[in-house]
Amino acid sequence: MDLFEQSRQEEILKDVHLLRGFALPDQNHILADLSAVMMAAPLRQMITPGGLPMSVTTSNCGALGWVSDKNGYRYAARDPKTGTPWPAMPSSFRQLAEQAANTAGFGYFNSDACLINCYRPGAKMGLHQDKDEQDFTQPIVSVSLGIPAMFQMGGFARGDKTLKLPLYHGDVLVWGGESRLRFHGVMPLKPANHPALGECRINLTFRKGG
Repeated sequence: MDLFEQSRQEEILKDVHLLRGFALPDQNHILADLSAVMMAAPLRQMITPGGLPMSVTTSNCGALGWVSDKNGYRYAARDPKTGTPWPAMPSSFRQLAEQAANTAGFGYFNSDACLINCYRPGAKMGLHQDKDEQDFTQPIVSVSLGIPAMFQMGGFARGDKTLKLPLYHGDVLVWGGESRLRFHGVMPLKPANHPALGECRINLTFRKGG
């Protein structure tokens, strides 16, 4: 089954595409692979360069992983907690990212990094740009799993007005091109429960880090 058959696509801003339910057809494989990745590289609470704890817990898979500590934001080939390489990116993850990017019109997307963020009720992500990557011609693919979240897509300055988008289990948001460096974030999560993931939201963010 084509992943797009059960989803709805909308270009909400120039080069920003919302694919409703895009991950649902293969969700069982994705959730099983997610569990295996988090067993190999458990979620942990990273700190910002300023020393503040992030409200989300984090892991990674793929050739590179995004990390944050007192030395700054960056990509690393090894898990700083264990010194070992990050788990390989599961084929279900890679296929989802490639098909979502292609459906959104960005052609072939060869992601080498998948950031896994776990949000509990009250957790949030402040407005920021994804600019630690080396190649801004590659899009970002963001997959929502678990309880709903209110996503904010802003402009190119932190103070610009934001568009608020409710995201649900299985939704995929893809942005790149002229919108690649838009500020974006997640508002504090409200309490909820999902039958597969309980009281949490998992966000998979696929990027070309190196």
